[in-house]
Amino acid sequence: MTLALGCIADDYTGASDLANTLAKQGLRTVQTIGIPSADLPLPEVDAIVISLKIRSVAASDAVERAPAAHDWFRARGAAHVMYKICSTFDSTDAGNIGPVLDALRADALETSVLVTPAFPETDRTVYKGNLFVGAVPLNESSLRDHPLNPMRDANLVRVLARQSTGAVGLVELATVAQGADAIRTRLEQLSACGTGAAIADAVFETDLEAIGAAALTQRLSVGASGLGLGLARALIAAGTARRQQRVTLREHPIGGPAACLAGSCSRATLAQIARAEQSMPVLRLDPEKLVSGSAEAQRALDWAAGRLAEGPVLIASSAPTEVVSALQVRYGRDPAGHAIEQSLATIAEGLIALGVRRLVVAGGETSGAVVDRLAIPAFETGPEIAPGVPVLRTLGSPHGEMALALKSGNFGGEGFFADALAIIA
Repeated sequence: MTLALGCIADDYTGASDLANTLAKQGLRTVQTIGIPSADLPLPEVDAIVISLKIRSVAASDAVERAPAAHDWFRARGAAHVMYKICSTFDSTDAGNIGPVLDALRADALETSVLVTPAFPETDRTVYKGNLFVGAVPLNESSLRDHPLNPMRDANLVRVLARQSTGAVGLVELATVAQGADAIRTRLEQLSACGTGAAIADAVFETDLEAIGAAALTQRLSVGASGLGLGLARALIAAGTARRQQRVTLREHPIGGPAACLAGSCSRATLAQIARAEQSMPVLRLDPEKLVSGSAEAQRALDWAAGRLAEGPVLIASSAPTEVVSALQVRYGRDPAGHAIEQSLATIAEGLIALGVRRLVVAGGETSGAVVDRLAIPAFETGPEIAPGVPVLRTLGSPHGEMALALKSGNFGGEGFFADALAIIA
């Protein structure tokens, strides 16, 4: 298999978001969970997105795992590798975006790489190096108080410089607007001055197209799914890949019981849970009981067992920020988060044992824990449920064919869960 594009994603929902974007642009795309094993049969595709759970782990662990994925892509002839990060640049001053970028840049033998988390379709834009969420700077958005990676600085040149060993420069919008050649020239100038990475401004999709075309002349780029859009369009324009019709996954419906799990505490997911209560049974779990023992998870499974035959159910550990903060103070941030994720993974495993084969999961860390527990090695990318959220059909699953949707906390409208259940099959 010779790949047009290899992608390393720092979490599972971000990987789904990117796979969805690439498939929408016409690239045949598969998402794998971790580096594929030698015996995993993969179809002929243009792009593979390797999902790693490295966004919030220790930087040393992330730096160890990402280059191994990069090496796997190089061995399969991928001329370009993209390191996929969150469109809100979720990363503390200790990492992990900077340390992983440094490691991959060294592995790719590049002196400087383009970086942009911009994705105008989801209201993420970069101007003068500052990241905007809608009309407000990142540090004035709800991400300011993110429970894992609070973002208190919108200036990405400063943010990345605090994490990276190299200097960080800026490719301003006026240069981006002049096209790929102007971007490459500016990057060469920055590289000659010792700059290891350059934040690229982007406000419109045409900016992403120019950045994508410029990035393809190198071996590595870093960005959110918007960069994937630019890379995909550039690959098709160059004739490296042919635009394909999107897989519908409707020829062989999966059917059977369906369920939703929510672990995200984002405002969007909390509103989606409230809306779901109007159309399906919803069980709100006690997060502290999930941390302190297994009884709460068993209660959830007992509750679901009596309802699945009648239709979909939703089980949620999601709670307001102040509740999460209190738990983190009491039990420690990482131990509390890990305990809740693992409890939800236990519930997912139990739901599969009850016959569920269609599962919607909200929250990046929750999705990672669930997919790992179910030992799913790969997904084929299907139709879009909401921007950034596709239907995923399992490949090589030990539980047989299943359909999943893995949703980042902030994605989707208020009716997301009902919308997902209407599409997933």
